[in-house]
Amino acid sequence: MIVTVTPNPSLDRTILVDELVRGAVHRARRVRLDPGGKGVNVARALAAAGRSTLALLPSGGAEGVRLAELLAPEAVPVVEVPIRSATRSNLAVVDADGTTSKFNEPGPELTEAEIAALETKAAELGARADWLVACGSLPPGCPADLHARLVHAARRSGARVAVDASGPPLAAACAADPDLVTPNLAECAELAGRPLHHLGDVLDTARRLRASGVGTVLVSLGEHGAVLVEDTGSWHASSTASVVRSTVGAGDATLAGFLLAGAAGPSALRTAVAYGTAAVEQAGTRMPAPKDLRTGDVRVSEADASLSLDGAAL
Repeated sequence: MIVTVTPNPSLDRTILVDELVRGAVHRARRVRLDPGGKGVNVARALAAAGRSTLALLPSGGAEGVRLAELLAPEAVPVVEVPIRSATRSNLAVVDADGTTSKFNEPGPELTEAEIAALETKAAELGARADWLVACGSLPPGCPADLHARLVHAARRSGARVAVDASGPPLAAACAADPDLVTPNLAECAELAGRPLHHLGDVLDTARRLRASGVGTVLVSLGEHGAVLVEDTGSWHASSTASVVRSTVGAGDATLAGFLLAGAAGPSALRTAVAYGTAAVEQAGTRMPAPKDLRTGDVRVSEADASLSLDGAAL
């Protein structure tokens, strides 16, 4: 089983318009409401592929109830940690060409007792899991090292642990030696403390992370695909979407695909990129299912350090 932990889940409303113009009145062509949050999305993709999963999340207010209701038809089991404040709502406005503008609420402020309950439940569930996946932003009131604490809790429970986060929470988690981290290009550059113009810069950063104690590094590169750095080598994979409907959740789908394919080697990287590509072809934050994949279209090769990443969509 794979347990995902999402400290700051959300209701994600996606509005499709012809073109987003600042200050204008817009008529929506289509509106979707999806369960959201990085770990929630990973669990949705895993469940769609028939993999045993469970989504752990804090939940409060009518929004928290609605989030669980939306997950039920997708066969995603949910373990809720009750909180006094309402779960957040996010908005994404998508132009006809796929350009996405996101408006994310900060989320409810968690009390110390609520944070402790989330950690305790994560440790309890980790004892039954192959992987514990700690994902996403932290709501107000959470310590920056919460993901790092989840790494330690998972390790004590015997589960392998993956982290998909950004900023100080990601840096703190890396110092806790997780088995897998999955930054995007911007997050990787933040860890490096400098711009990363070529794939070689990403490889150097990933290798430094591994030398410091991180197990495997999987970096999403937007339109350039993804690169994997692990014990047995480094590979780059890319694919082209047939249409770009929404980029929200693409990284989450990439992580889910990597875990589904065994979380090691070029074959897992191929599946990860196939999932990420399929995700941008879906409306809203709908997660792809195996039937949506075009794995044969993914190109995998040894990582070419000279590949330019300038202009890559983040």
